[in-house]
Amino acid sequence: AWYDALLKFLMAKGFFKGVVDLTLFIRRIDKHILHVQIYVDDIIFASTDPRDCDRFSNEMSSKFQISMMKFGLDKCDPVDTPMMKRSKLDEDHSGIPADQTHYRSMIGSLMYLTASRPDLVFAVCMCARYQSKPTKKHLEAVKRADADHASCQDTRRSTSGSAQFLGDKLVSWSSKKQTSTSISSTDAEYIAMSGCCAHILWMRSQLNDYGFAYKHIPLYCDNKSAIAICCNNVQHSRSKHIDIRHHFIREQVEKEVVELYFVRTEYQLVDIFTKALPRERFEFILPWLEMRSMTLETLKSLQDELDE
Repeated sequence: AWYDALLKFLMAKGFFKGVVDLTLFIRRIDKHILHVQIYVDDIIFASTDPRDCDRFSNEMSSKFQISMMKFGLDKCDPVDTPMMKRSKLDEDHSGIPADQTHYRSMIGSLMYLTASRPDLVFAVCMCARYQSKPTKKHLEAVKRADADHASCQDTRRSTSGSAQFLGDKLVSWSSKKQTSTSISSTDAEYIAMSGCCAHILWMRSQLNDYGFAYKHIPLYCDNKSAIAICCNNVQHSRSKHIDIRHHFIREQVEKEVVELYFVRTEYQLVDIFTKALPRERFEFILPWLEMRSMTLETLKSLQDELDE
């Protein structure tokens, strides 16, 4: 019923369906285009004209209740970083319970933002771990909204972070709690490198379809011991306890598909995906991810310059 109402509404506003993706709706106004993507009961939209986004938002809010307004996030005070430095969320057994459905809906809406806002990935994924029994503390963390060894306060598992660039452009990123507990930061980094390597191989196979063949792909890590394990095919005492599925990275290094390089911790960009950072560190990393913080007024002025 909700989709039928939305479909009639969009069609009445001049949208048409995509040919391949029937959940994609498109509206053209002069030389500008507005895309609206529907997934279950969530919507993400973008336009080549920021003013068109404003118009669509007003159109939708006149008929439907928009998520961020529903959650009151539009009234939250601005903050410097998505999560406070040294913020360590846990299950908070003695905390005041929060509405589980409301909390999950908030997380679901914020997850869509992470597709275009890599700076929010760590904070949102950290809060998503507590959807089964959220408390007031978790709710406040949501509203504020490399491998970090033993960062999970409940399981002591590490958080793997990775970022993949095509040339100098960030094209993929992730923040994920590891499936097993590491006994050292070297183990955590080794497992994180393995996961990043797997994603690199997937991207490499996709690019092969477009006629691009890549070898000697650089992979950067800030742990020299983890790099040494990757370059040593002998199963010695430092790696024998690591799950065997992570050791495939050694074969890729031997075949020269990937090349490993050490990067100093202060230049490790994926820290933004594994831990809460202070403002100075957070703002240092953002430009390297090709991200700029711009107000709606700045976007409109840029659009006006293009129109002139």
